[in-house]
Amino acid sequence: MTIRESLEQREKDFLGPYASLSMNSKGRKHSEAQCDIRPVYQRDRDRILHSKSFRRLKDKTQVFLTPDGDHYRTRLTHTLEVSQNARTIAKALRLNEDLVEAIALGHDLGHTPFGHAGERALNRVCPLGFAHHEQSVRVVEFLEKSGKGLNLTWEVRDGILNHQTSSMPHTLEGKIVRLSDKIAYIHHDMDDAIRGKILQNDEVPLSIGKVIGYTTAERLDHFIHDIVTHSYEKNDICQSPEVAQAMKELRAFLFENVYQNKRAKAEEKKAENLVATLYDYYLRHCDELPVEYIWLMEDRNEKPERVVCDYVSAMTDRYAIAKYNELFVPDSWHG
Repeated sequence: MTIRESLEQREKDFLGPYASLSMNSKGRKHSEAQCDIRPVYQRDRDRILHSKSFRRLKDKTQVFLTPDGDHYRTRLTHTLEVSQNARTIAKALRLNEDLVEAIALGHDLGHTPFGHAGERALNRVCPLGFAHHEQSVRVVEFLEKSGKGLNLTWEVRDGILNHQTSSMPHTLEGKIVRLSDKIAYIHHDMDDAIRGKILQNDEVPLSIGKVIGYTTAERLDHFIHDIVTHSYEKNDICQSPEVAQAMKELRAFLFENVYQNKRAKAEEKKAENLVATLYDYYLRHCDELPVEYIWLMEDRNEKPERVVCDYVSAMTDRYAIAKYNELFVPDSWHG
């Protein structure tokens, strides 16, 4: 028996009856030999962690553009917080931690520079549309490793694709990540808004505080405990009705006071225009794209509009600004 097989047997012996066992995975698009020491979801986690698109998350905006301070979240730290929340819940419910970690680490790989401002810009200017959850799947299926992709399992790809509010994953592990994503951004966006003096903690309506707590730490703890308590030994991932309603009200509060706050979002229109300008430029100058993107058009017959989205969405904030300056700002103005 290989080490991998012994680990798979350990999953079967220890995990709960509704867990997604590695040995029962629906597999990969392209068949390949099994690793002798790692089950499939652990292997997927490792592939994502070592990918270029994962490393780029460190220089992509979460909510606040170029904030003045070292402790604001980036897309990478958001991803790590989602992963930690999901692993805590999965471990308590005896579900597959490797699967939730792989989904969590991969769920935002397709996000644009400048957060949702960049996503809005590409969705507006590209006639094919753009959504970061779909792009994340495209990254792991086609764009990583110079067009070879990461060849992840069906369960991981399903969880990445369906982490949005409007859809639902097919595994309990995917459902955990879907909720953990919301919990993470509610927690850290509130924390960052307080740090940036956009909000004060006592501005959160008392009706919400009575249900889930009055501080960011209390709310995070309450969300996680509520999911574990109401999902234990069930074939579903659940919240109590009162906590689900409080989460909905808190998200609405954040949208009104943070995500649509004029002071917090004062620079976003500039970021949208920058992304849209880069898209327009490269659509008119496809020959200036890196060779791996030209290959997608010439050898795989991908539409230029989609390939330009691939290139621009992959940029970090810093790289997008540098390319904009290179293309549109005279050298003598760089000072």
